[in-house]
Amino acid sequence: MAKITAAEVNKLRKATGAGMMDCKKALVETDGDFDKAIEVLRKKGQKVAAKRADRDSSEGAAIAKTNTDNTKGVIISLNCETDFVAKNDDFVKLANDFADLALNYNSKEEFLKADYKGMSVEDKLTEQTGVIGEKIEIGAFKTLEAPFVGSYIHAGNKIAVITGLSKNVEGAEEAAKNVSMQAAAMNPVALNEEGVDQSTIEKEVEIAKDQLRQEGKPEEMLDNIAKGKIKRYFKDNTLVNQAYIKDSKQSVSDYVKSVDSDLEVIGFERVALGE
Repeated sequence: MAKITAAEVNKLRKATGAGMMDCKKALVETDGDFDKAIEVLRKKGQKVAAKRADRDSSEGAAIAKTNTDNTKGVIISLNCETDFVAKNDDFVKLANDFADLALNYNSKEEFLKADYKGMSVEDKLTEQTGVIGEKIEIGAFKTLEAPFVGSYIHAGNKIAVITGLSKNVEGAEEAAKNVSMQAAAMNPVALNEEGVDQSTIEKEVEIAKDQLRQEGKPEEMLDNIAKGKIKRYFKDNTLVNQAYIKDSKQSVSDYVKSVDSDLEVIGFERVALGE
């Protein structure tokens, strides 16, 4: 039997993130073969993953990143079962590493097959499930491309937002961050009126009419009053029409135009853990 040194155990621990005892056991089992020891740890992860497949993974870290020229942004959430794991430095670092890698891909399916330090993202997730002992998975995967993309991550990595602007102008970075903060705080249902589903509009109209009937309003007046309530719904629930949280006297659209008269918000993506 090969003698397993502390240096070899530490090398395996750094490569996999597994605990020292698990690494030593894997090396003993494989007679010191480093690659086979990694396989042993990965198989352990597969067994743990199978046992925990039906567990709820609503905790984790939502991470937003942009590329170097700010023309593309991505949000991924690395999900786990407990807040204790979600706050672990190694877990957050892995989430950030994954987000950096995710910038190179346009779909979750592609990303899961991507190479991460010699193994697929999918295999790394399985490995880490064995290391941590919790269900670990990629939850959200959202991308956005625009002339300028900025981002914001709310404290604790619970909410992440990316926002696309129509131009890359002086002040675009701050504007995109501020609009992203707006979306994080106010959770708009869509960018603008055109982005609201017709079914949502119809439901809101019916709710408004029911309220008006209960107030005793005549049936012939309901349509016109309901239209006014829908306008209010758009103002409260679409990003560009919302009152800007840093200055409620102007809308988000007005704020962006104060940075540059031709500047517009053309898209956003928001991910919140547990929603």
